[in-house]
Amino acid sequence: MVRVPVAALNRRLHRKPTRTRTTPALPDLELAARPRPWLNALGLTAVVLAGAWLGLLVVGNVRAPVGPMDTTMALRPSLTGGTKINVSPLGALTLDSHIAPVRLDVNIDQLDPPRAQALVDHPERLSGLQDEVAHDVEHGTLDLALRSCVAVVTGATALGLAVYRRPRRAVTAGGLALTLLAASGACAYATWNPRSVLEPRFSGLLSSAPSVVGNARSIVTEFDVYQQELARLVTNVTKLYDVTSTLPAYQPDPATLRVLHVSDIHLNPASWKIIASLVKQYKVDVIVDSGDTMDHGTAAENGFLDPIPDLGAPYVWVRGNHDSRATQRYLERMKNVHVLDDGRARTVAGLRFAGIGDPQYTPDRSVAPGGDAAERLAGDRLASALRDQRAAGTPVDVAIAHEPVAARETDGQVPLVLCGHLHHEGTELLKYGTRLRMEGSTGGSGLRAVEGKYPDPIQASILYVDRDSHRLQAWDEIKLGGLGLTTAEVSRHLPEDVLAHRRTGTTPSPGTASPATP
Repeated sequence: MVRVPVAALNRRLHRKPTRTRTTPALPDLELAARPRPWLNALGLTAVVLAGAWLGLLVVGNVRAPVGPMDTTMALRPSLTGGTKINVSPLGALTLDSHIAPVRLDVNIDQLDPPRAQALVDHPERLSGLQDEVAHDVEHGTLDLALRSCVAVVTGATALGLAVYRRPRRAVTAGGLALTLLAASGACAYATWNPRSVLEPRFSGLLSSAPSVVGNARSIVTEFDVYQQELARLVTNVTKLYDVTSTLPAYQPDPATLRVLHVSDIHLNPASWKIIASLVKQYKVDVIVDSGDTMDHGTAAENGFLDPIPDLGAPYVWVRGNHDSRATQRYLERMKNVHVLDDGRARTVAGLRFAGIGDPQYTPDRSVAPGGDAAERLAGDRLASALRDQRAAGTPVDVAIAHEPVAARETDGQVPLVLCGHLHHEGTELLKYGTRLRMEGSTGGSGLRAVEGKYPDPIQASILYVDRDSHRLQAWDEIKLGGLGLTTAEVSRHLPEDVLAHRRTGTTPSPGTASPATP
């Protein structure tokens, strides 16, 4: 028997257990916060953007004279960029001047009466105004750039200090805001388009549109695009604010013919008032209606057409798929109305038109519709008539069909073909050089306008045609809200050849069809 001392036994019983190397101790459980750098970056970005915007809103604007006008210039965040000129209370002009996340806003505050009156009384001073306006705009935008830099840095730094309460983080926010503004400025400079003043969009009073946007004939000149057109814009606005703040009479260029294109009225009686207003405001030379004036084409609807002779301009009409033969015969007996069908050509207001009625009459359910095949056949007949006219030495300037399918068959036979039917505007350059111009619904789709959540817009176009070459120089797309008929949006568009020849200082050849701006 082995005897163990009592003292040694007690030491063994009270000894603390030792840990072996193969059994590691379990750590104490606790919840540790995981770092989220993307969340911190997102928060800093929000602070930078909000602070920069607040800075621009509070102190990021300058007062600058532009010619005879006192203006306020400011930079505002935007997804599309561009320039917006507020001509209060008449409306606003929007220019696609650049692509960047900032928009230049120019508010016209007031005029210097003596200088404004002198400009109105002596329009020959326009040539000197070009350099003056360009210099004023350059000086104003430079001041605005410097003030905007201070504004975004101050705003982002102040907000960063308020949110983070750490100077280093606040300074970082200010630096990022300045970097963002510099990048936006570089993007705007790289995409700067001075010719955007040739294609403005006007939103405001319909009666103000012609005088603000101006006559398209002034496009075809040999002066510098930016300075001359900017000076012209200043001159137009000056005239609008002239002394009594009354709208001056629109004086169209006598070398330009103005064609009002309407379509798809669909028995909307408000259309006649709108057309008469456009004829008066733009001094329209001829109206072209590409069909669907009626809805069912019944004899009971014919009285709807009675206001046409009093619209103030000759009326050229082709039959749509909602217009019956009875409707056509009723119009043929009207004074000042020119009904075109079967490729017949007629000279109206100095332009030669030819058209064909729609081969389908869809309200008649007893007849199976012919579809696109019938439309193409009608288009072939119109194209054949156009070839015959050209062979006879009387070429057609403008062809008219209701359906785009039929209109496309005239490609290569005429410079311009007009159509409607689809209730939306569009311009297409066809394969062989013919420009197809499709009009929206001048009747706002008639009774169908109230079927959707919002009323359909009322649409029409002013086509500017050179009186000598009979070529399209520009067109204005006019859009009125379905319920608000006193305000309008007017967008100016130029064919690509006009823009190209503006750059070279030459005149487009009258013998070729010119591609259109999409």
